[in-house]
Amino acid sequence: MRKNWLVLLGFVITAVLLWWVLKGVPFSEVWAEIQGADFWLLGLAVAIGYSNYLFRSMRWGILLQPICPRTSLRSRFAAMNIGFMATNIIPGRVGEVVRPYAISRMEPVSVSGAFGSLVVERFLDSLTIAALLFVAIAAPGFPENPVLRGVSLGVWIRGVLLILGALLILMTFLLVFPRPLVRGAERAARLLPEKAARLVVDVLEAFLDGLKVFQSPALLVKAIIWSVAIWLWQSLSFWVAFMAFGIHVGFDVALFVNATVALAVAVPAAPGFIGTFQAGVLAGLGVYGVSEAAAIALSLGFHVAAFIPVTLIGLFYAWKLGFSLGDVGKSEVRVEEAVERAHPGPASDLGPSEAGG
Repeated sequence: MRKNWLVLLGFVITAVLLWWVLKGVPFSEVWAEIQGADFWLLGLAVAIGYSNYLFRSMRWGILLQPICPRTSLRSRFAAMNIGFMATNIIPGRVGEVVRPYAISRMEPVSVSGAFGSLVVERFLDSLTIAALLFVAIAAPGFPENPVLRGVSLGVWIRGVLLILGALLILMTFLLVFPRPLVRGAERAARLLPEKAARLVVDVLEAFLDGLKVFQSPALLVKAIIWSVAIWLWQSLSFWVAFMAFGIHVGFDVALFVNATVALAVAVPAAPGFIGTFQAGVLAGLGVYGVSEAAAIALSLGFHVAAFIPVTLIGLFYAWKLGFSLGDVGKSEVRVEEAVERAHPGPASDLGPSEAGG
């Protein structure tokens, strides 16, 4: 029931964001911008963006190395595509848990260990996105008093920076003193309903599993370099897409928009980041005074074009693996069970009375 409410909430948020993005802008203007786009450049932008899945697969190999030293790039790339395909077509962001289950079907990697590597992956992505956002805001071209649809964004941006700064400090403490913070969070989780408490504990335990990569300075440096390269390359795909739609701005704008989109798509939404992606692009480009029609056209055209290859290739790999949509739907339960089996302590000790339920 709880998951059904989250799925419903995602569709509601998508509807509200699409209304906000499209309101007040004649669709004829948006359509004219789409028709006037350079589709060769758009294709190049999509190719650059899609190649990032290969780079992500290479980084994933580094994060998996302490768990399973030799996983094939082909298996990691297949699991990567299957995961993003699931996110694109199935409600509930199941792609986050499909990927570790898929890699466990192809390589001798435990499901809980693979899930832990993804938690650390998100950790590195968050640090990198925050750093690139700070760089973009510090660039000379960033407006002094950004305004979007008549609303001053200065206070909002400062608020986001404060939150990101706090998160960076928290993540640094997690990295330096993981066990005390995780144990404290586990004790606090006992105040939550049982399912929510189990989720918090499972994710934190998986994070501790994934931290094995940080025991090797060489692996840590490689993972950080790959993370920066991945997000710079993703920003390049946005920059080329800007040019495809006649939006001529500096690379710092691509860094900023990439970050705003990354923050926006973290919000629950319908499958495929519909609505959140468009809102992130409009908000990011709006800060720099880019035409709303051009920004919306870019958000629709680039999103649809990027959606197609990873979805089709993910379906192909799922078919080759004999991975049905039913298997995809069951992946979440299987991953939860695997993590709980790997950590039978605090998570499985949470009873209704202890978890506030």
